[in-house]
Amino acid sequence: MSIGNKIYASLGGDRAIWLIVALLSILSLMSVYSATGTLAYRKQGGDTEFYLIKHFMLLSGGLGLMYICYLIHYKRYSKWAPVALMIAVPLLFYTLFFGSSINQAARWITVPIVNISFQSSDFAKLALIMYIARAIATKQEYIKDLKSAFLPIIVPVLVICGLIAPADLSTAMLLFLTCILLMFIGRVNIKYIGLLILLGIVLFSFLIILAEFAPSIVRLDTWTERTKDFVTNSEGSFQIKQAKIAIAEGGWFGQGPGNSIQRNYLPHAYSDFIYAIIVEEYGLFGGFVVIALYIALLMRCVRLVTLSPKAFGAMLALGLCLSLVIQALMNMAVSVHLVPVTGLTLPLLSMGGTSILFTCIAIGMVLSVSKYIEQVK
Repeated sequence: MSIGNKIYASLGGDRAIWLIVALLSILSLMSVYSATGTLAYRKQGGDTEFYLIKHFMLLSGGLGLMYICYLIHYKRYSKWAPVALMIAVPLLFYTLFFGSSINQAARWITVPIVNISFQSSDFAKLALIMYIARAIATKQEYIKDLKSAFLPIIVPVLVICGLIAPADLSTAMLLFLTCILLMFIGRVNIKYIGLLILLGIVLFSFLIILAEFAPSIVRLDTWTERTKDFVTNSEGSFQIKQAKIAIAEGGWFGQGPGNSIQRNYLPHAYSDFIYAIIVEEYGLFGGFVVIALYIALLMRCVRLVTLSPKAFGAMLALGLCLSLVIQALMNMAVSVHLVPVTGLTLPLLSMGGTSILFTCIAIGMVLSVSKYIEQVK
């Protein structure tokens, strides 16, 4: 048996998801290598392989974590969810007041001695989705009651999103939307979902008021500037203009791998705007392929929901998948100026540290659910 066949045989669960991950990983390496060319000349003296090797190591580590999470039975995540949530809350508090500031946003915690930074909101996002999936599954029979819905579901969503929002509004809104969709699919009474939305609006209003007294904590000026720029400037900011040029230059089939010109002008071409570079190099055809891969991932997760005999597995897989796919669509929407600039990365494609690692962990959990479903079929 060849090595390829051995690897294929060892990968249980939904093999279509494994294939999607493999294709996105290969495209990620090619795109990041191209998009970091200018950055390498500016920061690494022309060593264009530096960022490729760094990204490869992170991606390899992420795929390793994915495989470990895939091997763990998904029911364990239900047991770990309350603990993960209890860890996430103090981490977010610490980040809010003492976190490391990068690009004028305090979203990172730097681990002493090893000097490694990670984004606490990535961990909190995973923890909250796990917890909400558990709460919906365990309270399925009496979820219509306000008492059973308010404290176990509504309050954690408000607390976690409220702690993420001051420094990272886009991630908080993405997580808030994911939780609402999970509650709707989990048959939580619609009036309680409405209550959550109302309280979310109240919380957002409170943050706006708080910004007057603590502008260093709540990034109201950034929110206002980006929203105003999106509404009043039809051509978009400098970033958006360069992204539009990249997409226009791509045409139907692109300029070819490594032939991007806009990577020399587009800020964060390797992270926030990597989709524009992909379209420039691979054309609209490549752009549609990327969209198709994320939609295919969503469809495979929806399939898991219909097959899963347990509510927690269904909610966990769908919640994690919705979070990744909505983030991907938001990132791509920014590049084509459909929404204001958000700072969200393209899952599994953008260069990044914690973003790649936690994305891989999330997909590993989804694969764990799919493996169990295969075993009981």
